[in-house]
Amino acid sequence: MLKLLHVDDDADILELAKMSLELMDDIEVVDCVSGEEALTTVEEFKPDVFLLDVMMPGMSGPETLEKLRQVPGLEAVPAIFMTARVGVGAWTELFDLGVAEVIAKPFDPMTLGAQIKAVLHR
Repeated sequence: MLKLLHVDDDADILELAKMSLELMDDIEVVDCVSGEEALTTVEEFKPDVFLLDVMMPGMSGPETLEKLRQVPGLEAVPAIFMTARVGVGAWTELFDLGVAEVIAKPFDPMTLGAQIKAVLHR
């Protein structure tokens, strides 16, 4: 079972992604609406992959990833960002953080699970 922690401040995105990912029988999803909530959740959940929104109030996706990677045992957990920001510069900054992939919003709910699995199998 692949354990995925999804962090996004948009409830509709969380719901759509969760429904999409749970169509796959082997993905367990835990949702968080903020970076702060993610930091309290990871201690118990111990995800195999992070799926993070880039732009969130309070703690941004990149800031959240930095803090998550400070949690013992989670330093090497692959991270995937989802963002509405497009352009080489915006995505280059994310890849410079060591993320595994960047998925553009709006995303295709029918292929999201397969996209994530493909990234993890590279």
